[in-house]
Amino acid sequence: MRETKNKPVSILLVEDDDIDAMSVERAMRKMQLFNPVIRAIDGIEALEILRAGQVERPFIILLDLNLPRMGGLELLRVIREDEALRDSVIFILTTSNNEEEIAQAYQKNVAGYLVKSSVNQNFDPILAFLEHYWRLVEIPH
Repeated sequence: MRETKNKPVSILLVEDDDIDAMSVERAMRKMQLFNPVIRAIDGIEALEILRAGQVERPFIILLDLNLPRMGGLELLRVIREDEALRDSVIFILTTSNNEEEIAQAYQKNVAGYLVKSSVNQNFDPILAFLEHYWRLVEIPH
């Protein structure tokens, strides 16, 4: 996640839980990942941010499923139906390990489904995984 073709990867963190959002940002600082992070607290706000171009490309979306107003699966559906956004790279980052939700997410072409294990989640391994992933793949600009 440090850079792709000399350009930092921006992150849209769609997470309504303040503790989880702070934990992700703290883990990024600890790993010295200084990617731009923009946070949305629900799907409606995330969609507004994306459509306004407030997240610079290339970007990834870390998406929680359990959100107020517009949930993660609904946001995922809207993004995949939007010509300008459908190529967005999205990782689900949620507490839900419901098989039906996992299947629905993969049917909408998510890059990965990561389950937060507890309230006191250590996000270091998840962010390390994402950093290695982005070193190896090309992402849409």
